[in-house]
Amino acid sequence: MASEPTTLQEAILYFADPANCREYLSVRRWPEGVTCPRCGSKDVLFLEKYNRWHCRAKHTAPQFTLKTGTIMEDSPVSLDKWMLAMWQIVNCKNGISSYEIHRAVGVTQKTAWFLDHRIRLALHAGSFEKLSGYVEVDETFIGGKARNMHTEEKKRKIQGRRGPMGKAIVAAVLERGGKVRAKVVDRRKKKDLQAFVREHVEPKSALYSDALKSYEGLAGEFLHQVIDHAEAYVDGQIHTNGLENFWSLLKRGIHGTYVSVEPYHLFRYVDEQAYRFNNRGITDGERFSMAVTGIVGKRVTFAELTGKASEQST
Repeated sequence: MASEPTTLQEAILYFADPANCREYLSVRRWPEGVTCPRCGSKDVLFLEKYNRWHCRAKHTAPQFTLKTGTIMEDSPVSLDKWMLAMWQIVNCKNGISSYEIHRAVGVTQKTAWFLDHRIRLALHAGSFEKLSGYVEVDETFIGGKARNMHTEEKKRKIQGRRGPMGKAIVAAVLERGGKVRAKVVDRRKKKDLQAFVREHVEPKSALYSDALKSYEGLAGEFLHQVIDHAEAYVDGQIHTNGLENFWSLLKRGIHGTYVSVEPYHLFRYVDEQAYRFNNRGITDGERFSMAVTGIVGKRVTFAELTGKASEQST
């Protein structure tokens, strides 16, 4: 068995072998041994001829593959192409478009777009652990200018959006030297932003923000200090430059790589960038391995991504 890949070139060669794909994924999905995703039984038999397992317990659909119960379920795309697409998404600093995946992996652009969004779902990771120490909070606006849009496009894209000229709003908190938590929010009102801070930041932490009035009133719960950007951007430890770095990475990916992001998909791109940012201190191989462990129990259909599922239910 070849050693696990650490670079894209090694990943291409490694995952070209179906046995390597099976070994790499099964160890991360079932670290204590293969179990049936439908009943949890460990009494399973590997059918090498069909590259799948058979559960000996009595129930319907006893056979399963590595894709069963993951973001890859029911996908006809081979595992090696899934792995290469995921490798590029989690390791390309500015993201990688579906057109680039389409050309590099050898699938249609439509398929690449579907793969990309399912992989972004695997990168989403909620956490009950709050940030602490020195924490920055800020928000930014994402989206094109409304005056440059056609009437129908404007109606579709900015309806209900509260940012200037119909732009979407993303709020984030960052523990200096640590992780970021970012979320698409409807408004920059005090109720929304302060609830976001309380959800993700440990009380009594040092909290730094700009002079937006929505942050007023947090001093009772946090050691809140404000930098007025009309006067300065840094005053000793009081600044939000760490989040400015995160915003630049997010916007570079959205405007430079993805170019046109629909508002209702924006949170997926935010999750993608947050994943890369939060795991910036590890190697490409380690970052990829972590992403693979997040593929289980998550699924989104093409109809859900395109809004057709909601249309069918009405």
